[in-house]
Order: sequence, then C-alpha cells, then structure tokens
Amino acid sequence: MNVSSTTIPRLSATPTFDPVLKPAIHLPKHTLLESPNSRTILVGSWRITASTNPISNAPQCDQLQSKLGTGNDGGIPLPEMTFGSNSLKVEWKADGFIGRDKQRKRNRNPDQVGPEEQDHASESEAEEENESQWIYEFDTLHALFGVKKGQLGPGDGGVQVGYAEEWLKSRTGPSPLLPMPKTVPTKPYDWTYTTTYCGHCPSHVSSSTSSTTSTTISSQISNSQWIPSDSTEAKHQIPLAELTRPDPILFYAEIPLFEDELHDNGSSSLIVRIRVMPTCIFILSRFTLRVDGVLFRTFDTRIYSSLENNLQGTEVVRETTGWEAPYDIVKNRLPKRDDLTPLTDPLFIAKILSELPQSQTTGAGTGWRGLGKKCEWMRIGKSL
Repeated sequence: MNVSSTTIPRLSATPTFDPVLKPAIHLPKHTLLESPNSRTILVGSWRITASTNPISNAPQCDQLQSKLGTGNDGGIPLPEMTFGSNSLKVEWKADGFIGRDKQRKRNRNPDQVGPEEQDHASESEAEEENESQWIYEFDTLHALFGVKKGQLGPGDGGVQVGYAEEWLKSRTGPSPLLPMPKTVPTKPYDWTYTTTYCGHCPSHVSSSTSSTTSTTISSQISNSQWIPSDSTEAKHQIPLAELTRPDPILFYAEIPLFEDELHDNGSSSLIVRIRVMPTCIFILSRFTLRVDGVLFRTFDTRIYSSLENNLQGTEVVRETTGWEAPYDIVKNRLPKRDDLTPLTDPLFIAKILSELPQSQTTGAGTGWRGLGKKCEWMRIGKSL
C-alpha cells in the first residue's frame, strides 16, 4: 500500500523576494523638533511647523480684534473660542533645511555662545526664515479676514436662525395689511463665521541667495500663481490611492483656529490638519457650519505635494470644495433616528454632504458662492 507524502514547506528566517509583493516603503531622512507650543518636521526640501496654543486670553483677543478692524470699521466680534496664536506654516527651499538647522543648534548652545553672539544667532535665524523660497500658511487672523463684514449681499450665503420668521410674525398684528418690520443688525456681519479661507502665501518670501535682485524676487512671487488643473492630467490631481495607503505617518498635527456655538443655534468651526508620509505632504482645512433647523455647510481645502523633487521643481496641488444642504435632509441620513450625536461630527456631516448630488449646486438655496469644486496647481522653484 502506497501512502502519499505531503511536503511541508520550510520556514526560512530570511524572507524570499516576491516580485508581486510591493517592497517595504523607504523612509526619507527627516528631523523632528518640539517646543512647548509647536512641533516641526524637516524633510527633503520642506520645513513644516504646527503651532498649537490655548484659547486666546483677553489681551490677545484685543490685539486680534484691533487687527481685524480697519478705519472706522470695528471688525467683527471674535468667535467664542478663538485660537489666535495657532498656525500652520509650510516652507520650501530647494536645498532643504536640515543641515542649516544643525548649524543653528550649535550657534544657540548657551555653554559656548555669549549674550552678544546669541543675539547674532537670533538674527541669523530670522534671516534663515526669510530665505525660504516658498511659504504657505494657515492662521486665525487671515481666516477671520474671510468672514463677511457689513450687510450680506448676493453670494454671501446669509442664514437666518430657524425661529427668525416666527419671531418676526409675533411682532406684527393679525392684519395682513401690516408690513413685516425690517431688522438691521447694529453691527452687521456674517454671524455664522462662514469663510472660504484656503490658506495664504505671505508677501515677504525672498530668494535663497543674497545676490538676487529685488526685481527677481518680485518676479518669483508674481509667478507663484495657482493654475487651473487639467482634469486629464493625473499629476495635477490629488492622488486618493496614495493617501489611502497604510503608509507610516512621519508627522501629524491638528490645529484648531476658531469655534463658536452661534448663541446656542448650532456650531461653526475651522480646523486644519496635516500629515506627512514617506512620499507626500497632505493638508486638510475644514470649515463646518451647523445652523439648527436650517442647514449644514462645509468648505474643504486640500493641499498635496509629493516629496520627490525633479529638475522642473516641486508641484503643489490645491483643491477647494464647498457643500451645503438643508438641515432635515442631512438629519434624515442619521443611522439612528433618535440619536442626533452624528450631527455634531464634522466628519459625518462632510460624508453625508458629499453624497448628496444637489449639495454642490443648489445647496440649501442661500446662493452661497462657495459651492462647487475647484482644483489648481503651482510649481515652486527648481531643484538644485
């Protein structure tokens, strides 16, 4: 009687190469720096700094308020939770920052540097910041600059609270001949703090070489314009497949800029998140608005850039998307009818809004100009 033998494969301590399997991803050289209120990563040609601080105190709010007001315009009331010192700063320079940062650390060694030399080190640090060839920032001040001041007009997406009409009717008599009273805010502004802020490039960016003329510097800044993306050009779109891969995260930060509960009529918030992976940088800035009984609104800014430089320079892709829908339509999508908790979750709100076909066109009928999607790209310098 012949008994068939089964061959059991041997397990080897040395894994064999399988061309079908993707090799382990290479981690780029990078440096992480931390302070009590900020975190920084230096990787490739990039330096990224996330500053997170407590809610602004009274003196800080006064200072921010003074910057928001222009001339006789007193600006706008600040949101209940204003993080005026929070920011995200992204800097690019062709030859990178890692080597210079090490030299800066040596210059700042208190055991080897005197007081006068420490002052020179601080000055050289400020000069180094100005040497960045490209800077992009998110901060609270510029986000609030995007909030409409004055009477709202077409395209501003003005919103009334759910009980506004009933309140007005209660102030009139039973006769239909009596006109509805006009209400004018004593200090008109968009009380929902809606903003289409998508970050900004500071105007003080200069060249990395001291010999560059001011004309060249001005030309560099003026040429740093966003170009509408071609939908057929894959490299000018955000690669979702790359972002959804389970790659290791080298750096992550969440930076709240402001939040307000709209006098218990809902919620308005703006939060910026960034993650750096071995192959790319990805930023998501999300404004979320909920006006109870009226509408939901979201405005997203996504920024992507590959960490791979080439002779043509580094390309940055920016995508902005605005959604809006009536409150009840989103509410009807709740997993459990008696649980309203998801309506306070920006992730759930954004997911539902993105699934509604009318959310980027008619929205909630406010005529808000932020509806729709726009994708742009920019080339920032050349690699050395």
